[in-house]
Amino acid sequence: MKVRIGRDELLTGLQRVQGVVEKRNTMPILSNILLEAKQDGVEIVATDLEIGLRGLYKGTVLSTGGVTISARKLFEIVKELPSGEIELTATDNNWTTIQSGKSQFKVVGLPSSDYPALPTIEREGLTPLSGEGLLELIRKTLFAAGDNDARYILNGLLVTLVATDKKTSLRLVGTDGHRLAVAEQEVGQAGNKGVPQEMKAIIPKKAAHEIRHLLEEGKDNEPLIGFSKNLMIFRKSGLLLTSRLMEGNYPNYQQVIPKESGKKISVSRSELESALRRVSVLAKDKASAVKVSFTAGKMTLFSSSPDYGEATEELPAQYEGEALNTGFNARYLLDVFSVMDGETLSLQMETPLSPCLIQEPESPGFKCVVMPIKI
Repeated sequence: MKVRIGRDELLTGLQRVQGVVEKRNTMPILSNILLEAKQDGVEIVATDLEIGLRGLYKGTVLSTGGVTISARKLFEIVKELPSGEIELTATDNNWTTIQSGKSQFKVVGLPSSDYPALPTIEREGLTPLSGEGLLELIRKTLFAAGDNDARYILNGLLVTLVATDKKTSLRLVGTDGHRLAVAEQEVGQAGNKGVPQEMKAIIPKKAAHEIRHLLEEGKDNEPLIGFSKNLMIFRKSGLLLTSRLMEGNYPNYQQVIPKESGKKISVSRSELESALRRVSVLAKDKASAVKVSFTAGKMTLFSSSPDYGEATEELPAQYEGEALNTGFNARYLLDVFSVMDGETLSLQMETPLSPCLIQEPESPGFKCVVMPIKI
């Protein structure tokens, strides 16, 4: 294999795969990427056996072939090289020479024939979506999904795609048992003719992260998404990302969302966010526990720690019900506020220990629920 490729083009491809390659060294070849020189360019492939990413990049192919090289080391080398052409040459023993100007590196590789094959993909049956819409939905729900949660299914996002003959809408749900985020919006024009189609799947958090990175690059505003029996397929301007779906039953999240009837308080988002940051400085231990009181016309935040002292802050709010005293993990509330864009938000709960529903008038399709804590 021998190819010439622009440094910036190669760097883009290598940047995209860094999040996919396996960090834990279970199989050495999974920390490598597959470089394949084909007639129409250089293909860069990465997989951790759950998620796979494949992209084709412009380059001059002097001889076809393939090799696998450490994704991290190649990225570190290319990042340090100046702009210009890079020549990659792989020999029969899988050593790869990287030549740029007067710099030369020789890197140990593994045979391309040992690299796990990505699943074969049908081109049909994929739904075009608004890239901006999908990015917004991921941004608003990903923070709530579990991280290495013992309940395996909570480490993913529930995706529901509903296509009717008038529109295509998408709903994403993330929860870790302490908080829940649901975001829904119309993401495309007419779906399938005739029968409304509903597809439900649970995708791993890591796959949602990778889709988010690809969407943040912009460029293509109409990516394609589709689901087969055990696979999610995501296509965007020459890139193909596949992910295994998670198996199991997602919790009935609708049961947790309070009906719109409880005690409701409206408050400025930016004021509440900064007050909460200040007060939580003196909150004790990992729980970042902050007492929250709703009284007529105001909201009070209070935290204390035997080692550091206490903090109190009052802020104006629209509230007319009887006084309500509760407590929250400040970090959970701050995560919610960070994905909201509106000026005001509302918090609503029935009792001091019932779930708290957080919404903003600007995003009717977004709901977040945070469980209070006893203080």
